[in-house]
Amino acid sequence: MKKKAIGIIGGMGPLATADLFEKIILHTRASCDQDHLRVFIDSNTGIPDRTAAILHNGADPVPELAASARGLERQGAELLLMPCNTAHHFYEAVQASVSVPVLHMIRLTARALEERGVKTAGLLATDGTIRTGIYQRCFAGSGIRLLTPDRQGQQAMMDMIYLGVKAGRQDYNAAAARETMEALLDQGAETLILGCTELPLAVKLYGIGLPATDPTLELALAAIRQAGAEMV
Repeated sequence: MKKKAIGIIGGMGPLATADLFEKIILHTRASCDQDHLRVFIDSNTGIPDRTAAILHNGADPVPELAASARGLERQGAELLLMPCNTAHHFYEAVQASVSVPVLHMIRLTARALEERGVKTAGLLATDGTIRTGIYQRCFAGSGIRLLTPDRQGQQAMMDMIYLGVKAGRQDYNAAAARETMEALLDQGAETLILGCTELPLAVKLYGIGLPATDPTLELALAAIRQAGAEMV
């Protein structure tokens, strides 16, 4: 069976794009180069900030998202991935711009946690993702209760995302973000949803070893399955 080529609508940010690509590689069963999937990547750093667009009337990211999607389809991508949680607010417009499927990272995460029997999860994400309610909509009917940080905790998460990972700060002090995460676990969260694609990078970079679910990994695993490859 011919394997499908994958296209990554990337650049949101570049490290998160590389993280998804790496996870696809690491979780594909392969004994040589030729066993791996073909992956097209458009690290389009010109896509306007999604949170700014949603909350502060910033530039609309849809034209650039759709342009990347169409470009990847023209190159031969047969399924598309969008490694940015906040960008899924614009998912329908992106999917409508192409004829190939765009996998939905948040729906995949909800399905994975439901299958694992999780009943309460802590949601860590950007202000934009939180305010749109996209996680709450995708988790509706799953039986999973979502906890979110208080205002101070939410600011700590935004700071770690923007002033830490996106700013390339390996020396960033993530103590406040860690306290926020621990508070959600104390409130009954069984796992922390790393609902911004910078957060899996952050917990690794800043040594935060807490029970967590990585939507980027869920997206990578679904892509491998749907592309027709075997998983490790």
